[in-house]
Amino acid sequence: MRKKKVLVGMSGGVDSSVTALLLKEHGYDVIGAQMKLWDYADVGGDTHKDGRCCTTESVTDCRFVCDAIGAPFYVLDMTKQFRETVIENFVSEYRAGRTPNPCVACNSEIRWKTFLHKATEIGCDYIATGHYAIVRQGVNGRWLIRKGIDRSRDQSYVLWGLSQEALSKTLMPLGEMHKSEVREIAKRHNLRTADRPESREICFVADDDYRRFLREWEAKSGRNPEPGEIVHTDGRVLGRHNGTAFYTIGQRKGLGIAHPTPLYVQAVDVENNRVIVGDNDTLFRSELDAAQVNWVGRALSDEPFEANVKIRYRHEAAPATITPLTESTVHVTFKDRQRAITPGQSVVFYEGDVLIGGGVIM
Repeated sequence: MRKKKVLVGMSGGVDSSVTALLLKEHGYDVIGAQMKLWDYADVGGDTHKDGRCCTTESVTDCRFVCDAIGAPFYVLDMTKQFRETVIENFVSEYRAGRTPNPCVACNSEIRWKTFLHKATEIGCDYIATGHYAIVRQGVNGRWLIRKGIDRSRDQSYVLWGLSQEALSKTLMPLGEMHKSEVREIAKRHNLRTADRPESREICFVADDDYRRFLREWEAKSGRNPEPGEIVHTDGRVLGRHNGTAFYTIGQRKGLGIAHPTPLYVQAVDVENNRVIVGDNDTLFRSELDAAQVNWVGRALSDEPFEANVKIRYRHEAAPATITPLTESTVHVTFKDRQRAITPGQSVVFYEGDVLIGGGVIM
């Protein structure tokens, strides 16, 4: 019987390295591949403060790991697709006064579309990643995503955009493990990446300065930030901002204004080129609308239902009522008010540890 063949997405970190190792040990025909997503010449930043995918060091680490486990390794150039579907979206969302989550777009459009297509082209049965989440088929035949058992590492939040077809071809062997176990396995097998530090959130912002990135990226297209007014919710003009794209809901630091009490960004008014600020209390809301909704753990229903809802990756899921409006839009009403609900961020719905679905906050 032919071994099942799997294309493992490798970043050069310990998680994807152990993913490849475990699948090899479980009898899969493993092929390692790193997706080249961006070039430093395009994204800028301090190349010496790095340790992430798409660097020469990470490619070398992947090759060493694949050699150690007896698997071939390739680098797949996906810079064009990444630029068009992730980076351009990232920039345009900030330009529109929203705060995007590029990892969600990357997962849906690159990892589980372009990468999966490549895997199919070369005859692979599955793709695999080092995400801390669990993919299982439910009793009704529907593919489900469950939270990883290591709650401090759970990454189900960024996977809400995946289709049933994509999930049916996905392996995530780390979902039922703790990070400490993964590190221990890597050390036991003397993998080069055993002590590799954690990767950062936005891979293409090499210095973690998204404002620097936006400024330089926009300048290449002849667009420069337009200064405007910082306005209190009571209508008072308190100062000037450097461009609406550099501000996000809930922000306190870097406002550059003097005030007797702490002030926080309440809204980004792109149309009038204003940043609205106010007290912390006025950041709390009990409702939101979401679009681009994808239903993962259940089929679309016309009836309202109860769920636990996350509005940010590090947000503690809160009880809420989900009311479907159309096939791809919902209204969410929280039991208790939530702080800094931010347009552009993902809102994700859970029943227990099962990811029901998610969308983008409007």
